[in-house]
Amino acid sequence: MSDDIHFYEPSKGHGLPHDPFNAIVGPRPIGWISSQDAEGKLNLAPYSFFNAFNYVPPIIGFCSIGRKDSLNNIEQTGEFVWNLATRSLAEQMNMSCAAVPADVSEFELAGLTAEPSRIVSVPRVKETPVSFECKVTQIIQLQRADKEVVPSWLILGEVVAVHIAKRLLKEGVYDTAAGEPILRGGGPADYFQLSAESLFKMYRPKV
Repeated sequence: MSDDIHFYEPSKGHGLPHDPFNAIVGPRPIGWISSQDAEGKLNLAPYSFFNAFNYVPPIIGFCSIGRKDSLNNIEQTGEFVWNLATRSLAEQMNMSCAAVPADVSEFELAGLTAEPSRIVSVPRVKETPVSFECKVTQIIQLQRADKEVVPSWLILGEVVAVHIAKRLLKEGVYDTAAGEPILRGGGPADYFQLSAESLFKMYRPKV
């Protein structure tokens, strides 16, 4: 094997100062998820394993590494809200990932406003320019190739309502960069900000 390539089998260790997996599969959009339990206690937490999975109906999903409050709440209510993590809200987003007891509201901890949603009972973050109200479609516990289950759960939800600040709609088209979304990189503290300068276009080839 070429000396120019670092090769490893994850099950045997990576042999590096920090696991490169998160940095390679990145930067990733952030699943800033609000939820509440059956009694109405609120939770807000960011998840770096998050993405969109389908157009019609729109389906998004995030993965809970370990059993966390978001998962427990969503199992009880079948609802959650995704909130866009922006550069101006980065510190509040980071504060919401603090390890606090389940009865502590991260909305209050981060100084954010819990705005009532239109369709689901879970509130959204008022300060963010974009939110998706979601109803759960599937909760899947992940497993290894040998079928052994791992303590991670993929939560998928159908987007049933969308909130977009009108300033982000340019002639009716959503301006991704104008929302200033932040993305998760690798390492313990790496983030990226999306900007208009990084935009380039490629159209699907016609054959």
